Amino acid sequence: MKLSVVIPAHNEEGCIESTVRALVEKLTAERIEYEVLVVNDNSKDQTEPILARLSQELKGVRYVNNTPPHGFGFAVRRGLESFSGDAVAVYMADASDRPEDLVRYWRTMEEKRVDCVFGSRFARGAQVVDYPFPKLMLNRVANAFIQVLFTLSYNDTTNAFKLYRREVIQGLQPLLSHHFNLTVELPLKAIVRGFSYAVVPNDWINRKTGVSKLKIKEMGSRYLFIVLYCLIEKWLSRGDYRREKMSHTSKSAAPGSAKRGIPHVDAA
Repeated sequence: MKLSVVIPAHNEEGCIESTVRALVEKLTAERIEYEVLVVNDNSKDQTEPILARLSQELKGVRYVNNTPPHGFGFAVRRGLESFSGDAVAVYMADASDRPEDLVRYWRTMEEKRVDCVFGSRFARGAQVVDYPFPKLMLNRVANAFIQVLFTLSYNDTTNAFKLYRREVIQGLQPLLSHHFNLTVELPLKAIVRGFSYAVVPNDWINRKTGVSKLKIKEMGSRYLFIVLYCLIEKWLSRGDYRREKMSHTSKSAAPGSAKRGIPHVDAA
C-alpha cells in the first residue's frame, strides 16, 4: 500500500520546508511507500518557490496550486481529488502534527484492517502543547456536543489529522464544506455511513511560525451546519448512504446510476 499525505498550505514559508523534510525523513526510515502532496492555496509569500525546489529535490514530494475559490476546505478537497495513494492523511503545514503519529496511524490501519484511523489529542498518552485556553475550552465543548448528538465515545472529531482509505474518500462524496468544518464532515460522514475506524492518541504542538488560519468567530455556524447535516443523514436517510448498501448497489445497479447521486464504494 501507498500512503498519501495531503498538506494544505497558505503563506507557510516559515515552516513548510521543515514540515515536509521531517515527514520524508520519517516515512523513508520506516520504509513506507509515500507521496507528500502539498496544496498551495493562493500563497503570497515564498511558499510556492520553496515547494517547487522541494519537489525537484525530494522523491515522492509534489505540489499543486489550488484554483479559486480558496480556503482551507477547498485546499483539502483539491488534495483529496489529486492524491495517488491507497490511503490519505490530512496533515497540517505548521508542524502541529508529528510524523511519528502518522506512522502510528499507518501501522494501526495495516494491523487492524480498518477503513479510517482517527487521532485524539485528549486520549491517554497524548500530549497537547501550548493550546490557547479559549480555543481549548471551545474545542472541548464542541466535541462534547458532537459526542452527545451522535452517541460517540470518540472525543476529538474536530481534529483535522486523520487517515482514510481511498474507498472511504470516494464513499463520502459529495463533500459540502468550504472551510475548517471539512475536518468534521469527513469523520462524521465516515461514521454515519458505516466505515470502520480505530482511535489512537496523537500529540499536538502549537505553531512556532506564521499565523493560524482558523477564525473561531467565522466558524461556529459552519460547524453547526455540517454537524446537523450529518445528523439528519443519520436519522432520516434510512441508511441509503451506508457502506454496505452502497457496495451492494454498485454491484447491482444499472449503468448510469452514479449519475443519479448514488456514490460508488468498493467492497472491502
